[in-house]
Amino acid sequence: QVQLVESGGGLVQAGGSLRLSCAASGRTFAMGWFRQAPGKEREFVATINYRGTSTYSADSVKGRFTISRDNVKNTMYLQMNSLKPEDTAVYYCAGRPSIHDSTRSDDYAYWGQGTQVTVSS
Repeated sequence: QVQLVESGGGLVQAGGSLRLSCAASGRTFAMGWFRQAPGKEREFVATINYRGTSTYSADSVKGRFTISRDNVKNTMYLQMNSLKPEDTAVYYCAGRPSIHDSTRSDDYAYWGQGTQVTVSS
C-alpha cells in the first residue's frame, strides 16, 4: 500500500513563494498535484511522469508553478512562485500505477491528506 504525505503549505502574501513536498512510502509511478478551494470541485494543477521527463501544468499555473521529482528520495515537489489569492486551496498529491502522467483525478489510485495553502492579498 502506498502512502503519500504532503508538507510545505502555509500562509503567504500575494507574490510570494512556497514549495510543497510529497513523500511516498511505497513505489509510485506517475504523480500529480490537485487542489480544492472552498465550495469548488477538486481541480488538476500539474502532473509528472515516472522518469520526470514529461510534465504538464494547468493553464492557470503555467509559468508560475513547477513540478519536479527526486526518485532517489521518493519525493515529488511543487514550486509555487508569484502566488495569487485565487491559488488558496488545499493541495493534494496523488500517485498512479502507470508510468504515464495524467490530468484526470480518476486515473490516480493514491492520495495524500492534503496541505493548506493560503495566499493573502
